[in-house]
Amino acid sequence: MREFVRRIDAATPPGRDRALDALRAWGILGVVLGHWLVTALVADGGTLHGASPLQHLPHLVPLSWMFQTLALFFLVSGQVAATGHARARERGVPYRQWLGARTARLARPVGVLLAVWGVAAAAMTAGGVDAQTVHTLLNLVLSPLWFLLVLTGLTAATPVVARLHPVWPLLVVALVDLVRFGLGGPAWPGWLTVAAGWLVPYCLGAARARGRLSGRATGWTLLIGGAAATAALVLWAGYPASMVGVPGAAVSNLNPPTLAAVAFGAAQCGAALLLLGPLRRALRRPAVWAAVALPNLRAMTIFLWHQTAMMAVTLLGLLAAGPLPGLHTAPDGAAWVLARLLWLPAFALALLACWAAFRSYEVRGAPRSLRLWRHRVGSEKLIA
Repeated sequence: MREFVRRIDAATPPGRDRALDALRAWGILGVVLGHWLVTALVADGGTLHGASPLQHLPHLVPLSWMFQTLALFFLVSGQVAATGHARARERGVPYRQWLGARTARLARPVGVLLAVWGVAAAAMTAGGVDAQTVHTLLNLVLSPLWFLLVLTGLTAATPVVARLHPVWPLLVVALVDLVRFGLGGPAWPGWLTVAAGWLVPYCLGAARARGRLSGRATGWTLLIGGAAATAALVLWAGYPASMVGVPGAAVSNLNPPTLAAVAFGAAQCGAALLLLGPLRRALRRPAVWAAVALPNLRAMTIFLWHQTAMMAVTLLGLLAAGPLPGLHTAPDGAAWVLARLLWLPAFALALLACWAAFRSYEVRGAPRSLRLWRHRVGSEKLIA
């Protein structure tokens, strides 16, 4: 293990900003843990339906603050995409080739997921599985893919938005919320914020790639201003305190993103910018860096298959032993929370099995230059 850790450290390019990888790793793992903790599949006779402990246990709302980490991922993506595009232009690489190389990393793993679940859905339907159960399972698998659609769109627009100040998309979100909530307008303009809301941290990352908004003053401004704005919107403007959707709630901060979610994301980005220095110092230690590097090597596989891992454990448990606490029971008490925590290692093992089965598709979807690390570490080179 020490030799493997040493090889990872030696294979890492000297100029790589390891702190950005740490933020990206937490962005992905936060989503995974968040879904595993706040998503329940309740067995009701021969049917499985979705539920959330946030419906019954409002004191768990702070969990949504800890694990709603998408703003961090868009912050890092904006900086990496803007930097990569600038370097490609310097080398004379056409825009189409640059964009194709980036989107190819997504297309193959997503295609495999859709193919596997298409076969699984057909088999379950042919086997007489209840239609609501099939719909619930497919919804859990497919709903996170909106993130990849938005990321692909923003990546494609990088040459246009790379110089856009984050305040402009923030104003779009504020205007849409004013129309929806303040003036009693229709709900459909809210979908404009799916792009505008995540464009705020993406533009912030792109600005950092240009050397702008990089001082500690920016971090403190985002942290304090974003936290104060979020608190004000929740306490006095009627926004939900949960930063993820809660089934049955009149308003969701995430679907589509509201001004409260964007303000909260700004506070997260501010905290992340302030932590970059300490993270860089900590990640000089090879063992710490290895713990960050390994999830980044297969980030797409982890993201795409984590819901499948949870559902596999749920279905196998139901077939083997019937309804089990924390796995098939209603998430309406502290006993469910404690039982669910005990199931997390089983979810992790199932995800490890999915990782072993499907990780090669992520490697094959990467450009050749990003697979050279296999000769030195046994895996592909860290993706910049």
